[in-house]
Amino acid sequence: MSATLRSAKATAALRTAARVSAESLVVLLMAGVTLWIVGRMWSVVWPLVVALFLTTLTWPLTRFLRRHSWPPALAAAVVTLSFVLVVAGVIALIAVPVASQSGELSKGVVEGIGRLREWAAGPPLNIGDDQISGALDTAMARVQDSIGSMVTAVATGVGTVFNGVVTAFLALFLMFFFLKDGPRFLPWLTRQLPGRLAVDVPVVAERSWDTLGAFVRSQAFVGLLDAVCIGVGLWILDIPLVLPLAVLTFVSAFVPIIGALFAGFVAVLIALVSNGPTDALIVLAIIVVVQQLEGNVFQPMIQSRGLGLHAAVVLLAVTLGGSLAGIVGSLLAVPLAAVIAVFWNYLRDQLSDEAPEPEPEEPPASSLATATAPVTS
Repeated sequence: MSATLRSAKATAALRTAARVSAESLVVLLMAGVTLWIVGRMWSVVWPLVVALFLTTLTWPLTRFLRRHSWPPALAAAVVTLSFVLVVAGVIALIAVPVASQSGELSKGVVEGIGRLREWAAGPPLNIGDDQISGALDTAMARVQDSIGSMVTAVATGVGTVFNGVVTAFLALFLMFFFLKDGPRFLPWLTRQLPGRLAVDVPVVAERSWDTLGAFVRSQAFVGLLDAVCIGVGLWILDIPLVLPLAVLTFVSAFVPIIGALFAGFVAVLIALVSNGPTDALIVLAIIVVVQQLEGNVFQPMIQSRGLGLHAAVVLLAVTLGGSLAGIVGSLLAVPLAAVIAVFWNYLRDQLSDEAPEPEPEEPPASSLATATAPVTS
């Protein structure tokens, strides 16, 4: 009898495992189909995501204006125009000093190349001018041989820039409408959904919006921290263009990995051509230390505190997103993981709610009258 019971339990366990496996496969299949659809619609999804990020960044100012009796359209227009002006000012803050010092920088580049040639000609390399000229001729020959691929790369780059401009304009238009009509979205969504979904979906959407705002604010804080630390180091070493480099560091913090590499490369290059290789190595060391502290200490701590995620989860999410979708994946990995955590926490809370105890049924009026009638002997 016990063997039969054990066999029945094993069969039930196998059936449960099979059912769970089949349901998991269905979920994975639906997730794959969803990702495929998102990929096919990426030209629309990406501006929508950028607009959401910009909206979370500019919504506090819009909310302040609306609370002071500004019309929604006027508040959204003023905030959107102000944002465009700020971005244009940041670009000017970088471009104007660079243009004014372009002569000194070009002269420094020529002098830097000359110093490199002198260093290469001495020990231990002992590379002569004829060898350098031969290497340059070989490089020019390779460039001429690959001119076709270079033209293709330039055309691809022009197409990428054009797509970026279109995405920026579309994101700005969407940001305006989100700022203008955003508070109407949840009531509209509540009216469109049936039954229990009319309560659950708006709650999850509101919590996801708060989480996305926390992500954008944490990224801005991390970028400001990087800009201040690296800017102070450049100022101590008397590197030119300190303010544009600090602004570039802050802006590049919103593009994980590649942004930090690009800003660091520009800072090291300017230090090399203006102050020499010693200061360039010091700048490189400062950037490496700051970036390591940001990537391994500050960013996980700040984002885990603001998003409700453990620091290890943040690191794993960025690594997985970068391996799956490159820069865009790294940028979207943390907010996506935070939104998934919001959904899971809400689902867990709903499933863990204890069922309300049934109210005691009221006895019929006849039985109540019988129970309360006086007993006569």
